[in-house]
Amino acid sequence: MCGIVGYIGNEQAAPFLLDGLKKLEYRGYDSAGIAVYNDSGIDVEKVKGRIKVLSDMLQGGTRVKGSLGIGHTRWATHGKPSDINSHPHMSETGNFAVVHNGIIENHMKLKNHLQELGKSFVSDTDTEVVAHLLDHFYKGDILDAIIKVINMVEGSYALGIICKDDPDTLYAVRKDNPLIIGLGKHENFIASDIPAILEKTRDIYRMQDNEIAEIKRESVTVYNMAKEVIPFEPYHVNWDIGAAEKGGYEHFMLKEIMEQPKAIQDTISPRIKNGKIVLDEMNLTPEELNRFQKIVIVACGSSYHVGVVSKYVIEKLARIPVEVDLASEFRYRDPLVDETSLVIAISQSGETADTLEALREAKRRGAKVISVVNVVGSSIAMESDGVLYTWAGPEISVATTKAYSTQLAMLYMIAIYLAKQRNRIDDAAYDHYVSELQRLPSLVEQALQNKEVVQYVASRHFNAKSIFFIGRNIDYALSLEGSLKLKEISYIHSEAYAAGELKHGTISLIEDGTLVVALATCKKLFDKTMSNAVEVKTRGACILGLTTEGNEKINDVADHVFYVPEAEELFMPSLAVIPLQLFAYYIALMKNCDIDNPRNLAKSVTVE
Repeated sequence: MCGIVGYIGNEQAAPFLLDGLKKLEYRGYDSAGIAVYNDSGIDVEKVKGRIKVLSDMLQGGTRVKGSLGIGHTRWATHGKPSDINSHPHMSETGNFAVVHNGIIENHMKLKNHLQELGKSFVSDTDTEVVAHLLDHFYKGDILDAIIKVINMVEGSYALGIICKDDPDTLYAVRKDNPLIIGLGKHENFIASDIPAILEKTRDIYRMQDNEIAEIKRESVTVYNMAKEVIPFEPYHVNWDIGAAEKGGYEHFMLKEIMEQPKAIQDTISPRIKNGKIVLDEMNLTPEELNRFQKIVIVACGSSYHVGVVSKYVIEKLARIPVEVDLASEFRYRDPLVDETSLVIAISQSGETADTLEALREAKRRGAKVISVVNVVGSSIAMESDGVLYTWAGPEISVATTKAYSTQLAMLYMIAIYLAKQRNRIDDAAYDHYVSELQRLPSLVEQALQNKEVVQYVASRHFNAKSIFFIGRNIDYALSLEGSLKLKEISYIHSEAYAAGELKHGTISLIEDGTLVVALATCKKLFDKTMSNAVEVKTRGACILGLTTEGNEKINDVADHVFYVPEAEELFMPSLAVIPLQLFAYYIALMKNCDIDNPRNLAKSVTVE
């Protein structure tokens, strides 16, 4: 959510800030702005709308002079999208400019207090409180003022701050919201995410909670809340800058769909050694693995859907009960987890606010927590007892594809590993599942070859008003993701149902021409799923079937069919998700939707 960039160096700041914000568009936003120090003060320029509007207004940044600046893309939380509510926000004196990601939970109390002191507010945002507080506490030492502000505000925040009295320093603060420092030569940077600064530097430091950074052209100093200098250790980004570019594809989403075979390979291969799955990163002993009485998976959105699929796989192989919880609900229901529970937190960014808080709640109750994340050094990774990185590379499109697939592959490995460690499968079964896992990248590659068929079917149904996805067992688990992909980028109403539940109310919504997508990769449940498809077809529905190659029986019911290669049934979601992702993509393309940046959505949801 939202994007922050900051620059201090010897070059002009504004062109870099605009370019960096452009690279953060995938995070979701409704307005944009920059603040740049010039010889007479701080020049703030901001607008409601896209970065292009701001860039055109500033002639690509050439209209704003200065080599110290901060920029922001806002996703509205407090106050509607408008020029005034856009960031950066200024203190009343014009001495401080602030950009902020997150939420100041006690901002109304602080605002009332500041108004009593005579401060005037111009926006409806919580962020303006920070700017006025800085001004209020500033007595000549900016670090002291920042620490006093941090001690007063409650909530989550990543802050970029510049001060008119200190034209040679950029300040950064982080708590529960991602913020990185980029280390350059005679210049340094801050940003919400790596793509914003990757063209300038590959040496990155991920700030930790309650750290304050004092960033100058030639140096970076990090302080704790006691104003003590603390050491920090940068790391070198080793993925290619091309991974964050479209590479000839029309949209990042299509590029990332096509990258899935390699992404899955990169997740699986390093962890299979001599035919055995090695998950030392879990940091769990065999005794601990056998002590667990249940597994609880906490996640949001598509990661939650990974959890639902994984429940079927883990319970089938490891024979241990699995609960799947929406992270936003987990800590509010007095969850029954303790030292006999293994909690798995799943998050692409590793910064998802609800998942992070669920992780903390689980640890408070004595549970062991391992995480499955993509971003190295992220908050969820740092606070877990063990972390399994998916190594999917950057995912720019808001609608996840390769992150979902790599998380799924990681959970398959966990399931097989647990099953073996707990002696729930014999050597022959273990070898079979490992072998099938290793086949997945090539099978996904095959599934991608059928995209022309998917595009044709999408051309027949892109004007649909409502689409239903049905399936049984693991097909139902996958239908949740298929439905979400469609609705989030095409804006078509869509729902997923266990096929047997249709007749318990939902079938009343079926009318002539309603598209029903029937997932039928589970052989033992194929006939039952087809029976449910017939029930809706007799009421006027058009049936889009999805099954394995060679299964011609589906043509007796379905009007259109997507075929995927046959594989181990427990791993079929990795193949069946491919046509569902492509189907959503092509429908959104034909509806002329903003595919990579769908309305009202953000890539990394760092607020509750």
